[in-house]
Amino acid sequence: MKITATIITLNEEKNIEEVIKSVKNVCDEILVIDSLSTDNTCKIAESLGAIVIKQAYLGDGPQKAFGVQFASNDWILSIDADERLDTNAIEEIKKLDLENTKHDSFSFARKTFVGKNFIKLWYPDRVTRLYNKNLCGYSTAKGHAKVEAKNLCDLKADMLHYSYDDYVHMVRTTEKFIRRGAVLALEDGKRANTFDPIIHGLGALFKTLILKGGAFHGINGWNVAIISAFSSYMKYAVMLDMQKNAKK
Repeated sequence: MKITATIITLNEEKNIEEVIKSVKNVCDEILVIDSLSTDNTCKIAESLGAIVIKQAYLGDGPQKAFGVQFASNDWILSIDADERLDTNAIEEIKKLDLENTKHDSFSFARKTFVGKNFIKLWYPDRVTRLYNKNLCGYSTAKGHAKVEAKNLCDLKADMLHYSYDDYVHMVRTTEKFIRRGAVLALEDGKRANTFDPIIHGLGALFKTLILKGGAFHGINGWNVAIISAFSSYMKYAVMLDMQKNAKK
């Protein structure tokens, strides 16, 4: 099929082989936009037939948008290194008539795992990843960006997301994004007050446990809720700290 896969990477040698094998089922071109990896990511990608384009990290949206200019095809399948196409996704994509479709993009239901634990609480977590580059594309937001489309179709298909090796990995990753989230919020002109960490932390806990039903999803639901509350609390705590330091 005339689809170009785009994969952004940074030191993804443990993931790159499996994601490339996954997209080869539906893509005739694979582009790896690498943020100057220091491991074997690029070497492995090239050995599997992918075209590697090196670019210092621009932010999630800009990095994904950057790679599109090198695509030979109009249709782009954007996938992260820790994601895979489920069997049903491969089957659904193969059924599509992309030359005559009325849609400019297609979304997948994403199944996220922490280790071997499927986090049902987060499902379906819809993500738009297959799109016509001439009709739509990624926003250039520096944070986690999304495809801005006007005529989206939700596929009955899953994308597997092996985001965390275990809960320790999840906590460490959360810590990494807390500061980034605080910086981006301040850059957008947002400000935190003394009560924001408590309000947002408790709010995240209530939303995950009660409104989304995490309390009834066993230990995985509670783990996710507590980590989510910690992340929200600390984001605003870090914002407060940054504001105070800026005044000094």
